Amino acid sequence: MIPLEASALNDDTLPWQVTVLDEVGSTSDWLKQNAADLPSGTVVFTESQTAGRGRRENRWIAPRGKDLMFSLLLQPASSMEKWPRITTLAALAICKAIEAELPLQPRIKWPNDVYLSDRKVSGLLAETVSTREGMRIVLGIGLNVNTLDFPAELSATSLLQQLQPVSIREIDRNALAHRLLTVLHTEFQGLEDGFSAAVAEVREHSWLIGRQIRARAPQGEVFGRVLDLNEEGHLILEFPDGSSHTLTSADEVRRV
Repeated sequence: MIPLEASALNDDTLPWQVTVLDEVGSTSDWLKQNAADLPSGTVVFTESQTAGRGRRENRWIAPRGKDLMFSLLLQPASSMEKWPRITTLAALAICKAIEAELPLQPRIKWPNDVYLSDRKVSGLLAETVSTREGMRIVLGIGLNVNTLDFPAELSATSLLQQLQPVSIREIDRNALAHRLLTVLHTEFQGLEDGFSAAVAEVREHSWLIGRQIRARAPQGEVFGRVLDLNEEGHLILEFPDGSSHTLTSADEVRRV
């Protein structure tokens, strides 16, 4: 197992200030607790996370030293109404980083997951935190890299598992993490004027467009066919009666 090294992840050409912790409950919780004393652009990785979580407080379980678990502290200059775009841009960045490093074709499962071969390989969770410097975003990312065994009840996979039976024993997490930080920085530049171009790329990477889905939306369970994404990256759904509806948020999104 090659450990993560802060020296391999810090880069003077990037705005990130990277720290690697041996173990922490949750990198996002750690950043939220310390946000008042940290500059925007702080990134925290950990080798072991004992209380990782995703949407709806679902646990994110990963063995020590196998995967990438990290969070970023952000303070976008854009108005807060545009901050939800961060998750869309981050999902696209994950896809691009994987594609740049490995012969794989990741797909985005709206609103905040990345899939490979119909299984989850990455998840994102963006939360806001108030500090004396103003409101900030804590963006947590989990990416399954070298784990090969998952509990049977989880529809999960890893990058290494998807490369089997290619004779590779371990993916270089430092190289992949550096690539990901580089692409995240590039994609976040499109938070304003470049977002329409990013949505076009997200559309090409979509795991849902053209598929029938069920989802739990604020108005209750919905069922229909995904037609497209709108200009904000939200899901346009066609109901069985032919009417359409735009989902701005949803949980438990499943293809059927």
